[in-house]
Amino acid sequence: MFFIDTLELEGLGNRSYLAGGAHTAVAVDPPRDVDQVLAMAARRGVRISHVVETHVHNDYVTGGLDLARLTGAAYLVPAAARVSFDRTPVHDGDTFAVDDGITLRALVTPGHTPHHTSYVLEERGSSVAVFTGGSLLIGTVGRPDLVEPRLTEELARAQHASARRLAAELPDGTKVLPTHGFGSFCSSAQADGDATTIGKEKAGNDALVQEVDSFVSALLAGLDDVPAYYAHMGPANAAGPAPVDLTAPPVADAADIAARLAAGEWVVDLRNRIAFARGHVAGSFNFEADGKIATYLAWLIPWGKPVTLLAESPEQLAKAQRELARVGIDRPAAAATGEPVDWISAHEQLRGFPRATFADLAALDPYEHRIVLDVRRDSERADGWIKDSVHIPIHQLHRRQHEVPAGVVWVHCAGGMRAGIAASLLDAAGRDVVAVDDSFDAARSAGLPMVTGPRPGS
Repeated sequence: MFFIDTLELEGLGNRSYLAGGAHTAVAVDPPRDVDQVLAMAARRGVRISHVVETHVHNDYVTGGLDLARLTGAAYLVPAAARVSFDRTPVHDGDTFAVDDGITLRALVTPGHTPHHTSYVLEERGSSVAVFTGGSLLIGTVGRPDLVEPRLTEELARAQHASARRLAAELPDGTKVLPTHGFGSFCSSAQADGDATTIGKEKAGNDALVQEVDSFVSALLAGLDDVPAYYAHMGPANAAGPAPVDLTAPPVADAADIAARLAAGEWVVDLRNRIAFARGHVAGSFNFEADGKIATYLAWLIPWGKPVTLLAESPEQLAKAQRELARVGIDRPAAAATGEPVDWISAHEQLRGFPRATFADLAALDPYEHRIVLDVRRDSERADGWIKDSVHIPIHQLHRRQHEVPAGVVWVHCAGGMRAGIAASLLDAAGRDVVAVDDSFDAARSAGLPMVTGPRPGS
């Protein structure tokens, strides 16, 4: 009897899998921190015989090479992928015995990348599941624009063909188990639901219900911004990532924190945005440990810039360090735990800034000078924005702060998390800020003047 266990990587919006039988198993698209996969195998009492990559990943650093080395497993990588390490090259139709009666069969499914490959899990000749990586997702497909701009349309058409190949060759009851689609920017849209089958996708996935030209046009029109750190993930994975190091970073005291800030390094406060607004080290930035820290810190930070982490507890610090290692921010330069008063010298004072709602913004005297800064992405703003608001997406704010007009800045996003990040960036630059910690749905009901229409150019 086969089993399939899922490893949720909520911070990245991805999933990895462990599947097999009574004695051996295959790990699919493992994360950098392979200890979690090893623990899953230990709980099952199985040996990992194969480690599988559906493609060279663009959104995280793989743990596949390290896991294969640690377990002695065969490392299965699409044959067309250009990599710099020894692996078992996988071609279309290749099969691999996983356990008694359980096999893995490769189906080349280009689109997300030119070499992308899906893997069908079969039990005694019957297809029971397919690991689709960034090909066929739940209600959508992986984006085709992460490899090379000149290939985007070609890969979009390949994505359509690959999805249809999976639908044509696999039974309707086959479980579809993608890696992307749960918040990852590798997905062309958010996954619609939590589980699916080939049959369900036939009924509603655009790649399977639209003809190719309509599908490609809609797919290309809907592509969102690409996180800047993606440019570093593919090369790191192709070169063969080094094993992850999750040992505790050097401890920073108040003097060390001040020196690092003075040197232009990033000091990142991991506490929630409410606590940060109440009081924090001047010059520090707020990226909540319970938010999408890996995505947004890696997106905003100049690549290679030293980062010092400030956390409430060793547990919060360890969680953030693990998340960051998954995207190639391997070793914090230093770290401190405790309370903000522990992170400043006796002669320093903590900084803070107010938080508010859209109702608070609407209640301001109309003649009171204030700046409304919208840090949502272009695709979000296209659905409507506050009249006269300034628009700078969060991932562009650090290099475009000079474009924010003088005055008190009321900064908002769609829900509050990104507004907290943006407010911390502006506060560190000495600006007077108010963080609007509210759902954007409340802006209209608060009576704020709204604009809808074609996407603004600002």
